[in-house]
Amino acid sequence: MKGKIILRILGILGTATIFLGMASGIAWADGIIIPVPPHPQDPPIPPLAIKYHHVEVEIDGQVARTRIDQVFINDYHRDIEGTYVFPLPEDASISEFSMYSNGKKLMGQILDREKARAIYEEIVRQMRDPALLEYMGRSMFKARVYPIPARGEKRIELEYTEIIKSDAGLCHYLYPLNTEKFSSRPLNDVTITVKIKSPVPLKNIYSPSHDIKVVRKDDYRAEVSYEERDVKPDKDFELYYALSEKDIGLNLLTHRENREAGFFMLLISPREESPQLVKKDITFVLDTSGSMAGEKIEQAKKALQFCLENLNEGDKFNLISFSTDIVRFKNSLVNYDVKTKEEALRFIEELRAQGGTNINDALIAAFDYKGSPSIKDSPYMVVFLTDGLPTVGERNIGRIIENVKQANLRNSRIFVFGVGHDVNTHLLDKLASQNKGVSEYIRPAEDLEIKVSQFYTKISHPVLANLNLNIEGVEIFDLYPRALPDLFRGSQLVLLGRYRNAGNVLITLGGEVNKQDRKYTYEGNFPERSSENQFLPRLWATRKIGYLLDEIRLHGENEELLEEIKSLSIRYGIMTPYTSFLVLEDEAKYGQVPAPLIQESRDAFLSMKKEAVGARAVESAKTMRDLKEEERLVESKVETIKYVGKKTFYLRDGVWVDSEYKEGMKAMEVSYGSNEYFKLLKEKPDLGKFFSLGKKVIVCWQGSCYKIQ
Repeated sequence: MKGKIILRILGILGTATIFLGMASGIAWADGIIIPVPPHPQDPPIPPLAIKYHHVEVEIDGQVARTRIDQVFINDYHRDIEGTYVFPLPEDASISEFSMYSNGKKLMGQILDREKARAIYEEIVRQMRDPALLEYMGRSMFKARVYPIPARGEKRIELEYTEIIKSDAGLCHYLYPLNTEKFSSRPLNDVTITVKIKSPVPLKNIYSPSHDIKVVRKDDYRAEVSYEERDVKPDKDFELYYALSEKDIGLNLLTHRENREAGFFMLLISPREESPQLVKKDITFVLDTSGSMAGEKIEQAKKALQFCLENLNEGDKFNLISFSTDIVRFKNSLVNYDVKTKEEALRFIEELRAQGGTNINDALIAAFDYKGSPSIKDSPYMVVFLTDGLPTVGERNIGRIIENVKQANLRNSRIFVFGVGHDVNTHLLDKLASQNKGVSEYIRPAEDLEIKVSQFYTKISHPVLANLNLNIEGVEIFDLYPRALPDLFRGSQLVLLGRYRNAGNVLITLGGEVNKQDRKYTYEGNFPERSSENQFLPRLWATRKIGYLLDEIRLHGENEELLEEIKSLSIRYGIMTPYTSFLVLEDEAKYGQVPAPLIQESRDAFLSMKKEAVGARAVESAKTMRDLKEEERLVESKVETIKYVGKKTFYLRDGVWVDSEYKEGMKAMEVSYGSNEYFKLLKEKPDLGKFFSLGKKVIVCWQGSCYKIQ
């Protein structure tokens, strides 16, 4: 089969968008209004556009009450009648439905799965669009809506209650928010607010689907929010929250099918009110070379002042400024108290930007432990901020990295901030990754003070240092991140990996708290088969691709790495500015893409390992870090790639093709809309979510392949 793909190589590559195929169809969602044609022989009218969509959820214990507020728009020049349809979550009960016409409240009815299935099927037959099929296994709330005024609006409010199931202390809430290509135009705004109240302490709060903001009121209450404007939501909203009495909560999610190795995720989070914090030793190393003059040095000084104001009792600290020469606040780490804080603030205030950039000696000085006996007992961190290249002293990148490695006797962590585009990203990334830290880049237009302050807030309260993880009973591999970071109050650690074997396991999380070893044990189960948590394979693959690409960027390419990236990219549909060409290359044998375009993409991809300095190098470093730390599913912007559960589909010659399907595989052929088609859906309702992609689909499911044509 010939392949077609839309390629959008973004950001670094700067390549124009190329359209080689177009998707079709309407995806349905939450509440929809389907207009009724004025005469039976008239063609169906598309569903109404949505103006806004607001959702408020209150979860008390495990009882969730969901309130929905939607406004629909009638763009037609006459009043119309419509049918409001809401696919209900499992075991949900409607407690309120508000819609008025001429002062009279309209009523609706709840239909069980069998009746709802018949209505879904009838709508699909009439509309000649399969998008509703993804809800074939759900109950339904249905109401007649009339009149919907010409060029007017209709507001609908709905409230339902459901019981949130708990599995080993992990609760899962889902709201159907998939409105892609349902509304004829983007929604003005979409908001979801979830207030959680629990009699048991809340630990991990996580969404694989959306970028959420979490505000913890205390150990028992939290508020989660998601908001976007001018958008067409394209996936359901999912939220996990964990309940545990332990000081550190650990939750396990798994997915495994088809005899291959399974996927797992570990969520690790401390109590909000941690009983004991780890005392820390920290040195702030600030570049005061001439290039920092002006606004940058003033912002950097304010950021350091913020960090000093937020040190904890029992901490030890030092300050080092560097340009051509190295200047220490003190010869060794000092106890944090009122006197040393005031002295340090005066030291910061007197800093001036002038001279060259002696990166090597500055970092060596940060690891001069003389006079600092506590370094043997407390976790030691270095916060390093620079805006330039090494211009004084040792300038060879390899030797600087080796010198720091030799000086860092305690395997301490280096947190790096690169300011602007005139930094060597390869140097800074290697300094961070080889010293158990992270690197952060601040663009010229960004506020340095805010970025550093936000970062320091995350690391200011360590709870467990030098983490180690052991899982007895199964073999785990391909775990990301490779090196476990320290655990901080208010933070959450997300680990993704693969596993072999199956069964009940004992999970041990170890670490250090103020000179003392600590161990936390948890029981878990890695199942032989599990169809739940279908987001895990693609999320794991995203992280792995990030690590593989970073290996190429920092250390050079080899055929094995490229083949693995290509395989993961195609199977899971993970398009990045660096892997788009890999899919194109695979499709090129079909003659669909000009060879010069493929070469242009390849050249841009491979150039990232050569360029260490400049705007493109900084963007490359930021992209790699994001991929390696990704905690939620990011939908592809390529319009010929769709995700359904764990599956990836590519649009090829107008057919949505499962990435697991290969030419020549045996497939059962079924005509769209035929009696055989709906009979198959009744027998295997899980196929509905795949068939909802369109009228032409090839999918492989539970050992069989189906070709809808």
